[in-house]
Amino acid sequence: MPTPSPASSPSTVLVARHLTRIFRMGTVEVAALRGVDLDLAAGELVVLLGPSGSGKSTLLNLLGGLDAPTEGEIRFHGEPLTGAGERALDRYRREHVGFVFQFYNLIPSLTARENVALVTEIARDPMTPEEALEMVHLGARLDHFPAQLSGGEQQRVAIARAIAKRPELLLCDEPTGALDRDTGIVVLEAILRVNRELGTTTALITHNAVIADVADRVLHFADGQIVDSRTNAARCSPAELVW
Repeated sequence: MPTPSPASSPSTVLVARHLTRIFRMGTVEVAALRGVDLDLAAGELVVLLGPSGSGKSTLLNLLGGLDAPTEGEIRFHGEPLTGAGERALDRYRREHVGFVFQFYNLIPSLTARENVALVTEIARDPMTPEEALEMVHLGARLDHFPAQLSGGEQQRVAIARAIAKRPELLLCDEPTGALDRDTGIVVLEAILRVNRELGTTTALITHNAVIADVADRVLHFADGQIVDSRTNAARCSPAELVW
């Protein structure tokens, strides 16, 4: 049995303790995470900074139920995810977690509305596709196919798809990594609007240290560990960022 987690704040959505993830390739072991502890509060926006290979994406995959830790535990509203069966993890991902990645993963033969509907048709209490796309300012592009949209517009469709199920947790892995500054700012504004208006707890990975200024809290990763944590006195607007 895992050791019970320390008590956390009533506003805490997710608690991770002593997370270790070791990948084995033949006789070689690579420790992607080394004993990470993390609490995420309701409505918080956390930015994860660090070089490639420092453990950021591995952590997000564990928090999102896409992978399991080698050691440690994760609890969502006090309920253990570690050791949960695949059916329980499927329900967790479907009902509570939205994912946004660097590459949009839209289906080319479907319109923006239809791409978002893939999620709304199986969610428990979804927005309509139209509501979700309006939230990221794409209400006028409902019936456009991905090839008719810019990179930033495609990423905003991906955000609309992720938030249409009204997730409590939004996990974003380099959502602006393939975008120029102006387009990246529009995408960040969409993520911040979701965080602000829906109260969605948000964790966002980036290599771009400037983006950290939009967060409530910033975590720096190196060699599979959180090596520094800071809280911003106030969030910057994405429009104030320069990179």
